[in-house]
Amino acid sequence: MNLDNFNEIIDFAIEREKEAAEFYRYMQDVVKFKNQKELLHEYEIMEEGHARALKSIKDGGVGTVELDDKVENLLISDYVVASKPSSEMTYQDIIIIAMKREEAAYRLYSNLEKKVEDQKLKKIFAKLSQEELKHKLHFEKIYDNEFFKEN
Repeated sequence: MNLDNFNEIIDFAIEREKEAAEFYRYMQDVVKFKNQKELLHEYEIMEEGHARALKSIKDGGVGTVELDDKVENLLISDYVVASKPSSEMTYQDIIIIAMKREEAAYRLYSNLEKKVEDQKLKKIFAKLSQEELKHKLHFEKIYDNEFFKEN
């Protein structure tokens, strides 16, 4: 893999993680309840951690990457439509948007894994895609527990 291409890929991924952290930071000002703010803050911190990990990788810090077991996918995000973020969003809207964003991040890393040839990079992107799929699963479970039963 060309080093410039590698740096471009990592820079792109870092920017996506920073955008995700910013999204969760913004959403903390939108939600009304403390537990919702805390959940979103946790995700902000996780996304910032992904950006730092990617920066470390770019700076030559590719260490050992261990993949988790297969992550469950409830596929709820396949059947919901996200509204645009606004100050009028409900908690349900926020969970749907978060689910969709995590799904998009999962797809990004899955696609990057398929495109790179370097085995270490493949493993890194596989790990990142798993992390994003776990985030999506977390939001899908919230949606399932709090909103599916209502509908």
